[in-house]
Amino acid sequence: MDPRSTALLVVDVQQGFVNHHSRSVLPAVVRLVKGLQVLGAPVVLTRFHNEPGSPYETITGWTKLRTPEEQAFVPELVPYISDAAGVIDKGQSSLFTPEGTELIRRAGWSDLVLCGIDTDACVYDSAVDAYQHGYRPWIVTDACASTGGPEYHDAALLLAARNIGPDHLLASDAVLSRLSGTKEACA
Repeated sequence: MDPRSTALLVVDVQQGFVNHHSRSVLPAVVRLVKGLQVLGAPVVLTRFHNEPGSPYETITGWTKLRTPEEQAFVPELVPYISDAAGVIDKGQSSLFTPEGTELIRRAGWSDLVLCGIDTDACVYDSAVDAYQHGYRPWIVTDACASTGGPEYHDAALLLAARNIGPDHLLASDAVLSRLSGTKEACA
């Protein structure tokens, strides 16, 4: 990975997605954000909005992530927002909205490092979409979590290993090592 062609995509690390299953990944996410910014790699944050009448409401009955409090980034990320290369607001699981797709295309990134919440939804869907769009997705296994619990996180990583390749699942230390050019330890 080259920091000039790699972006860190911090997926939906918002107040409404933090619970007893996902809270533990916040330090790893912040460490990645700091590390990539030091290395000169851009950081992009995504922010999910669940609008009234969305498929989340009409099909599954899920009505969370509607209030400003739920949609707010976690306080740990707030100091880094002003230095971010962008914020992608989305009403879908994948970050490949028209705006997100254009941001990535225009920037010329080839490697997309993904971390965040939920591994089994927005992170996984964004990784598969990245792959389908011809980018190299990397899922940071220790900087992702599922609000549904570890079994959903593990299931998503199992599917990701099959669908984007097991070599594209890395621990945060391995990502930082690859980007800094030092010997890495894979997940």
